[in-house]
Amino acid sequence: MSLPAIEAIEHILEEVLEWSQAQGYRGYNKHDGLNSPVLAALCGWHKWTRLLAIQTVMRFPVNLRPLLAVPKTLNPKGLALFAQAYLDRYRGTGEGRDLDRAVNLLGLLEQNRSAGNWSGNAWGYHYPWQDTGFFAPAGTPNAVVTSFVCEAFLDAYSVTGERRFLDMVAGATGFLLGDLPMLVDTESELCLGYMPLPMSMRVMDVSILAGSVISRYAALAGDAGLRPQARRLVNYVVQRQTGYHAWFYTDPPADSHISHDNYHTGFILDALWRYMEASGDRQWETVYLNGLRFYADALFTAEGAPKWMYDTRYPYDIHGAAQGVLTFSRHRDSFPGLADRILVWALNNMYRGDGQFSYQIHRCYRKNYTLLRWCNAWMSRALASYLLYRSGAASAC
Repeated sequence: MSLPAIEAIEHILEEVLEWSQAQGYRGYNKHDGLNSPVLAALCGWHKWTRLLAIQTVMRFPVNLRPLLAVPKTLNPKGLALFAQAYLDRYRGTGEGRDLDRAVNLLGLLEQNRSAGNWSGNAWGYHYPWQDTGFFAPAGTPNAVVTSFVCEAFLDAYSVTGERRFLDMVAGATGFLLGDLPMLVDTESELCLGYMPLPMSMRVMDVSILAGSVISRYAALAGDAGLRPQARRLVNYVVQRQTGYHAWFYTDPPADSHISHDNYHTGFILDALWRYMEASGDRQWETVYLNGLRFYADALFTAEGAPKWMYDTRYPYDIHGAAQGVLTFSRHRDSFPGLADRILVWALNNMYRGDGQFSYQIHRCYRKNYTLLRWCNAWMSRALASYLLYRSGAASAC
């Protein structure tokens, strides 16, 4: 497939958004196996049985969730991504319908804040989540989801100037800096834990995502007191870049089996970009550019397929394709054709033609079902951003 005309890409984006809206933005999620009443009853009693249930549902070649009565739920990160897609489309077209839908989704996010005695607004997943290092009951807020939600509210404030969107982020800074464990806290570096739970694992994207949010909020609100916190959060991650310009998933690397994977690399780079743009602090621009080169060379094939990790092709995952389109759409001049190749590969190999993107392609089989946040929300966000940059409404570099 050659690069489609803008009108064809716009049509696909509309199909994906309309199909997702028809689902009420509810869908299955990657780690939601314990939302099954069957698995919750049989396996919910111990760390290892919970892990077994979640991993089995996640890794099985076909979607077991309907058979196990897993309900479709809202996902706050997915709602945020859809809201950003509508906001980007509104920036490009000025269609009031897109702004209305974005604002409606932000209202849903406001209603779906995590319940509990937190220091500010926070969001998490609507399923219990067992990992090797923690167990989070359904609704437990975390740094990553909260950061993505805040980015959507910040985008809405940038578009509309309505203070209520900025105020939602003001509240969330209390959660990010007040409730998450501080795993490294020095004069120059700050590392936050993933969740407000006892944990020691230092996940690289957590601190820089929070740093990006706090930097953007500080710039928009004129809150100079938060800028040093944002700089310390970003500096912690910047200093962990390897000599060959990559980031491991955790620090130290041995804490996780994930090494240099696709979409977490993109998360870090996008967050560093947002920090630099908001703060005007360009001291790490070379770090960023070197990281971009590693991302382009090591985590995508010549055809634009998203590699799972730098040394592993399979599975090709739709999330990696979406992240690549997002990152390289704004670098159309310095990485000519890369966003186009990734997009063409995704449309040719993972778009079902009915408003749905497939989940993964493995070496010997495909997972052709749709996880709404993982597949459609990410690709809606990517397509809308791609169209915005390709139209010239956003400045590429």
